[in-house]
Formats: sequence, C-alpha cells, structure tokens
Amino acid sequence: MPFIPHTEADTDAMLDTIGVAGIDDLFEEIPGELRLGALEGIPGALTESEVGRLMRRRAARDEMALNFLGAGAYEHHIPAAVWELATRGEFYSAYTPYQAEASQGTLQVIYEYQTMMASLTGLDVSNASHYDGASALAEAVLMAVRCNRRSKSRRVLVPRALHPHYRAVLETITSTQGIDLVDLPYDPSGGQTDTGALGDHAGEDITAVVISQPNVFGVLEPVDEMTDWAADNGALAVGVVNPVALGLLKPPGEWGREGASIACGEGQPLGVPLSSGGPYFGFLTCRQALVRQLPGRLVGRTVDVDGKPGFTLTLQAREQHIRRSRATSNICTNQGLMVTAATIYMSLLGPEGLRRVAARCHARTAALAAGAQSVGGVSVAFASPRFHELALRLPAPAKEVLGRLRAQGILGGVDLGSWYPELGDAVLVCATETKTGQDIHRYVEALRGAIGGIGDGP
Repeated sequence: MPFIPHTEADTDAMLDTIGVAGIDDLFEEIPGELRLGALEGIPGALTESEVGRLMRRRAARDEMALNFLGAGAYEHHIPAAVWELATRGEFYSAYTPYQAEASQGTLQVIYEYQTMMASLTGLDVSNASHYDGASALAEAVLMAVRCNRRSKSRRVLVPRALHPHYRAVLETITSTQGIDLVDLPYDPSGGQTDTGALGDHAGEDITAVVISQPNVFGVLEPVDEMTDWAADNGALAVGVVNPVALGLLKPPGEWGREGASIACGEGQPLGVPLSSGGPYFGFLTCRQALVRQLPGRLVGRTVDVDGKPGFTLTLQAREQHIRRSRATSNICTNQGLMVTAATIYMSLLGPEGLRRVAARCHARTAALAAGAQSVGGVSVAFASPRFHELALRLPAPAKEVLGRLRAQGILGGVDLGSWYPELGDAVLVCATETKTGQDIHRYVEALRGAIGGIGDGP
C-alpha cells in the first residue's frame, strides 16, 4: 500500500505557503463535468485478510475465454521463468536508469535487449523502447523526416492496410508537425498494398514510405518492391513489423536491394501478457548512419579505467539531458520492465525457438482457415499469403455472430467492418501457437452454430 507521509498540518502549511485555500483549488481549471465524484462500488475500510478474500471472490468470477483475437495484441505462451525473473526486486523496482552508471545490471539488460532487437530486425542500432508500437511508428516517421534532408515536402506514404490504431496515433502526433500523410490503397482481392498506386507518386518529392509486415489483415506485403521504390525515389523506407513473424520472414534490414532505413513495431508478443491492454512497449531500430536522430535511450558498452567492461547511456538526445528545443523526442520513454521480460523471453527461446513459435502460429492459422471455410457461406477475404491472422467473410451480420460466439465463451475475432466498411461482414481472426487442434475444432463448430442460428432468433 502507498505511504503518504504528510499530516493534515503539513498539507495546510503547504497550501498556505502557495496561497491556496484547499487541494481542490489546484484543479479548478478542470471542468466540473470531467471530474470524478464519489467512487461507486468501493466498500468501506477492510482488513488485509478481508481485502484478500474479496479479491479472490471477484477473481473467481473471471472466465477464461477461448481467444482468437489478434489485431495488434497477441496471446502467446510465456515461459514461467520470464516473469519469475522479471519481477525480482532488482528489476521490478528499477524503472529507468536516470543515474545510469550506478545501475550496471539494468544497463546491461537494456544493452542485451538492444543487441537482440538489432539482430532480429537486421539493422545496426536499437534504442531502449517506447510506450507502444503505434507511438514508436510516429517517432520513426518524425525521425525519417529529420534524416531525409534531401526531401523538402515532408510527405509520407502510409498504406490504408496499416493498423487503424497506428494510423490514428501517427496522425495525432504528426498533425501539428507539418507532415502530410498520403494514403496508399490496398488491393481488394489480395489485401496487400497496391504497388501500382506507388507509380502515381513516381518523381514526386516523397520523404518516407511506411511498410507494414504483415499488415492489419495478416497479409504479407511486397516489401522488396516497396523498399526498392522508396530508394529509387529518394524516400526512406520505414518498416512496421511483428517481431515474432521475423522468426520466419526476411528482416527489414534485408528488404530490397538496400533494406529499410528504420524499423519499429509492438514488442508485446515477446513475453508480455495481454493484461487487459497493457503496459506494452514499442521498439525502434535503424541504420548506423541515422543513429544521432534515434529518439529514446541508447546504452553503450565500454571499459573503465581498470580495463573492466561497463555500460553507460550514450547519445542522450532527450529532453532530460539537453535543451528541450533540441531534443529528438519529448514523449519517448523506456518501458524498462517490459523490455526486461522481452530480453529474458528472447534469451530463453533463442533464434530457433522463435522460428518454431512463428512456424506453429502460421500452421495453426492455416488450419483455422481450412476449418472456417467448411462452414457454409464463410470464405477467406484475401487470397495472398499470410502469417497468423486472416480476414473471414461471413454470410451473416458479423456483430451478431461474434456476440453468439462470446456467449459460448469464445472471443471470435474483430469486426473489420468498423474499420473498413467496404469489407461488409468480415472478421479478423488469429491463431497463435497456444491454440490446439481441439480449440480450432471448437471454434469452427461454434461458428457453424452461430451462423446457422441467426435466423432462429436468440
């Protein structure tokens, strides 16, 4: 429990010193309708044992639904050792090394993490982390604009098949920076970005091209062609990747002739539980030539005066360390605990383990696709190769079908119609290595029953 050391007399003295009548006056600029009144549903004071009993009773009400959701946050098996180690006091209470050289253990973990992420993405340098994948993309685009000094337009090509949440965060963060985000349509039959649309921008001043692999539909993009187009037209390629997929797929640093210049994404699949939506962490890697524009923390390995190895923060172009107006970023952070978990996860699996996880995910999704198509009227929306997600077209209202599945304890997918109305009744489903053949069979039969029962009423 938090300990608040101030007595009422202490509080009154502080308020009197600053000339404020009460604590509420400190928040007077917040409109009354936005303030939270009484906390409903909170019982009176309880003893520790009573609180424990209450929480166990409430936890018992939670149901473990069979989860086929994806769309940016994925259910993977996390070895027990990951969080047994990550929640040791040395890691759990060390948020971030502001007094860096006194935190050699934390710094080494970050250094090992950076080394792993650079290797995974095929690029030279990784920073510590960001809040999440979407904010990492926004930082990557800002970085690309700073780095591509030959381009004056500040125009960035962004696929419509990029996750809508990423697009929304990117728009929010760049909208006041004079950056012009230009849509690239997707092929309605294949689901991948229409590379023919790139030709419409040939010869124009384009600063950067965002390339998602896989995209929001789970479809694999023509990354080599898009990266080469960017290079040929003086633009920087910014890859947005699923780190687990890189166990099987070509890393961004090897796309096309020259590779992507910057790569980013969501690190949650690397040992971080879903946790009702967070906390997660974003990663960002780049080529060595761009390192001075890389936002966030960077840990380097060195030797001390005795020749012993040590670790230290380096190239700290952050608002905490230099003049705010010259900082590369004023919103980035180090999600230290999540990075620690990811480092342990990658250490335990190794390259071969990650490859096996990715292969199992792909196989499970192929089995899910085959089973779902056995249900009358259900079809796969896009014919292109995919990783571990796919879009299914349904012969009944998607919202109602998903509701019926939920009533059976199955989280049956994401309604794509809310993001892409042109797809109609379509759902995005995901099968990771956690799904068994029995799980997939249960989903298919429940889907069959849900669709067949639509006309029969509730």
